[in-house]
Amino acid sequence: MDAACLDYCLTEEERLKFERDGFFMVEDALPPQMVEALNGLVDRLYDYCVAKEGLKLGGRLNLLDFVGKDERFLELIDWPRTFPKVWDILGWNIQLYHSHLIVTPPHPEPAARQRLGWHQDSGRLNIELESEPKPRVSLKVGFFLTDLTEPGRGNFTVVPGSHRQDRLVFPDDGVSDPEGTMPILVAPGTAVFFDRRLWHAAGHNGSTVTRKVLFYGYSYRWLRPRDDMTVEHYMARCNPVRQQLLGATVTGGMGYTSPREEDVPLRTWLREHLGEEALAP
Repeated sequence: MDAACLDYCLTEEERLKFERDGFFMVEDALPPQMVEALNGLVDRLYDYCVAKEGLKLGGRLNLLDFVGKDERFLELIDWPRTFPKVWDILGWNIQLYHSHLIVTPPHPEPAARQRLGWHQDSGRLNIELESEPKPRVSLKVGFFLTDLTEPGRGNFTVVPGSHRQDRLVFPDDGVSDPEGTMPILVAPGTAVFFDRRLWHAAGHNGSTVTRKVLFYGYSYRWLRPRDDMTVEHYMARCNPVRQQLLGATVTGGMGYTSPREEDVPLRTWLREHLGEEALAP
């Protein structure tokens, strides 16, 4: 991992916004040529799913475990402009536990008003953990590949600050979205970081623009991955930090819950470049 990534550690402004609102944005996280290449790759995967997987042409694609499909996706798991912010929030005992690629083609607005599909990430975790509010445990980084600078394009939609609420209050009419609903307006190449507890939804896409986004979910290493994580074909040629992110352990199952130094090379890397004082307990 290149030490130049240290130029992109979490700023104090980003930290405060993440704690207050549950999300923040990094503009130009990806250069235009990479956005173009990723768009072409996503288009080819979409065409494959139409041809081979039964996806209806013009239908919405939600492809899990996409990181194993191409090395250009692998490159983003420790992308210099985003990954330092991940470890600054979660610490060094982390992994990639989830990835999903979403393509939302244009679709006419529903005839009748419909409430968006509001949710927090991680499913049963929100039910079975006892504390209130629930703990963070994970976050996501969404890399947006298309122009979503206007509303109505299937925008990622949030209620700022709702990561501190286990429940949302909805209007009594049964169709309106909660108070404070906010569509996130982003240009291609923007990365959006958000706490898994943040109440969020995908907006309706009634535009002429196809929404394309790559979501990378990072969690503590003791959390079971949400995907199949078909990434073994990468392991032999990955550096130690990438191997950690892809789920490797040296000491077996205990290496996830009580890791030794060799289980978490990210910790060693951070100590070498930032000093012992930069490491959380």
